[in-house]
This record gives sequence, C-alpha cells and structure tokens, in this order.
Amino acid sequence: MASRTYHDPLHRGIRLESRDPAEAMVLSLVDSAPFQRLRRIRQLGPAFLTFHGAESSRFTHSLGVFSIARRAMERLRTLDPSLEEQRGVLYGAALLHDLGHAPLSHTGEEMFGTHHEQWSARVIREHPEIRDSLEGYASGTADAVADLLEHGRTDRGVIKSLVSSQLDCDRLDYLLRDSYSTGARYGQLDLDRILAAITLAPDGELAIHPKGLMAVEHYLVVRNLMYRSVYNHRLNVMCNWLLERLIQEARHLGPDRIWTDSTMHRWLWESERLDLDSYIANDDLRVGYHLQRWQADAPAPLASLCDRFLNRRLLKALDVSALQTSERLELLAAAQTMSEAAGLDPTLCCGLRQHQLHGYHPYRGGLRLWDGHSLQALEQASTLISSLATPAESAWLIHPREISDELKTRMRQEVTAVFGG
Repeated sequence: MASRTYHDPLHRGIRLESRDPAEAMVLSLVDSAPFQRLRRIRQLGPAFLTFHGAESSRFTHSLGVFSIARRAMERLRTLDPSLEEQRGVLYGAALLHDLGHAPLSHTGEEMFGTHHEQWSARVIREHPEIRDSLEGYASGTADAVADLLEHGRTDRGVIKSLVSSQLDCDRLDYLLRDSYSTGARYGQLDLDRILAAITLAPDGELAIHPKGLMAVEHYLVVRNLMYRSVYNHRLNVMCNWLLERLIQEARHLGPDRIWTDSTMHRWLWESERLDLDSYIANDDLRVGYHLQRWQADAPAPLASLCDRFLNRRLLKALDVSALQTSERLELLAAAQTMSEAAGLDPTLCCGLRQHQLHGYHPYRGGLRLWDGHSLQALEQASTLISSLATPAESAWLIHPREISDELKTRMRQEVTAVFGG
C-alpha cells in the first residue's frame, strides 16, 4: 500500500506515505497488535457516565498526537535541518506514548496500580512487532523511544519537549479531542497559531515566539478549565473511587470466591509479576465482561458495586474543598456513621478524594519566550501564566444519596463554625 489516510474529526486527513521511511515505520506500528489494542481502551475511562459522548479511544488520540508531532517537526526542521535525524524517534514516541495504558486509561492505573510509561517502554523493548518496526527504520530506535518515554532521556532536548513538557503534542491533542467528545467548549485552542509560534532558543531547546504568547496563555487557561470541568468533575472522581473500591473488593474476596479468566487472575492476584502477553491481553472489553459476571454471580458486596457502575446507580459527591483536612476526615466519619444507621455498608459507599491542580509548572518543563534577541521565562512575561502556577486543591466526599440531605446540613454547620455567620 503506497499510502493510507485516517479521517480524523479534528485533524482531518492524517495521510501516511509508505515511500517515506519514517511514515512507513508509523504504518507498521499502527498495524501491530499492541497498537490495535488501543482501540479497546477508552481515552477518558469512565467519563462516559458523565459525558455521554466520551467514547473516543487511545488509538484515535495517539494518531492525533503523531499528527501534531509531525507538524511540529516540519516547522522546527526549517530552523534546524539536523533535527531530521530525530524524526523516527519523535514519530515513534508520539505514536506509542500511551501504548502501555491499562484498561480505562488513567482510572485503570489507579484501579490496578500500574504505570503506563513503564509498560509502554516495556512493550516497545520486548514486543517483536513493535521493536522490529522501530529497528527496521534505524538501529537503536526502539531503545531510544523507550528511554524517552520512561526516563525522559533523548539526544535532543527539543524532542523531549514535544513529547512531554508544559506544551507537548500529547496535551495539545487531548485538550482538543476531549473537549470535542465531551461537548465541553472550554477545550478549544488555536493549534495553528501555537505551532506557528514554536521556535528554537539559542541553546537548541524549545521556545515560543512572543507572537504566540496569547495563544499559549489561552492553551494554559483551557487546560486548567478542562481539569476543573471534565477530568476532575465530581462524578468522574466518584466513578474512579467506585472502580478502585470494586477492584479492592475483588482482590479481597480472592480467586476461590469469584470467577475470573486467566488474564484477570494475573492482574488481580499476580500483578507484581505480570508478563507482557497478560498485560496487553487486558482491555476495556475484558474488564467490562468481568463486571457483568460479578454483578450476576459474585458475593453481595462486589455484586452491588458492579451494579452501581454498570447501571449508573451512582453515589453522590459533596464538595468539601473549603474545609481543612482534619475537618474533611471528621465529616467522612460522620458520613460513615449516617450510612450505617441507614442500613448501608460504609466501606462500600463512603470515601474521600483530594486532588491538587497545578495550572502551570515553571520548574517542570517550563516554557520560554525567544524573539531572536532575548530569552525570558514565560511566567515572567505573563501575569496570567504566573497566577496559574499557584496550586488549587479540590476535595470530594463520596457518600450514598440516602444521607445526602443530612450530610449537607452537617457540612453547613462545619463551614459556619469555620467562617462564622
């Protein structure tokens, strides 16, 4: 096949030419079994229970990240033609950065205790389809891509910045894509303007031309809003807790009391020594089937948790961000007591989730402005970006709807006691 086009709702036609060695490598990687598995991993995990359109996959996202990375490389090669030597590593890392995701994406990492960066690197190093495709392009490419994804090591820092930084191709795609699929309008950003503004500083690292400052400011505000409105939405936080609790219960019950196939058995009770084949055999379909089986056949506590998730009989989440940690824990204890009085098992319906959101990390892949004469940290040039560097904390108290009114009354008493009034 001389060429292939993927018709993407965001990037339109993503065309790959087999006559180009780097793009031929990408075609081979896309056709591999580990990459095709990403069709069966939801990009936003259980967020489809909150945003009904959130059904896109890691496969779609990964192609989008590659598309943006290719555009960025075309821009930067005009400034430094020697970057052509890094094209295979960039394409491979952009395409394969999510290869090791667990089922349900980031939620799966919390459920099962995995880290997708480590597993992505392992699949790249050990799976013959992946390794052979990369090595077929140029010897050493597989290890170079794996080292970049797992450890951030690369011959050129600008390549690392395009893969993982405060302004990388991954974030640019997922903000656009997740906004599109959830219907949240916050995620619209000026991708063309941002890509036109990326440049190289005198040290060869990634920088932004001042003409793109407002587009980057907008991007960082968009990212902050998407985390607050989508990724850390109260129901999404609650579903993550519910699925974590569900897996804890399954592990507690043990293999003698619940049915699993051989793959899920290893994920639940032999996770410390998961082999490569068992890892990539698990996906959203397998997890979903096990939830259905457990809903029908498992002991009551696990069956109840599965029923809540599968039939969207969700718990409630109360915003307790205004309270101190000690006060949140006191309210959690009160919720547990109320739940028990209502005839419910508090271990299955009460929890506390706390998050810190950093809108911008100046010391973790921070950005710089370069106008051809002077170099300046982005937060020094923009009070808006500087303000995003201050972390914001959110906290949600998960509880059953049966005690919601009583808990809100108790919450108001706590807030009144803290702030007066």
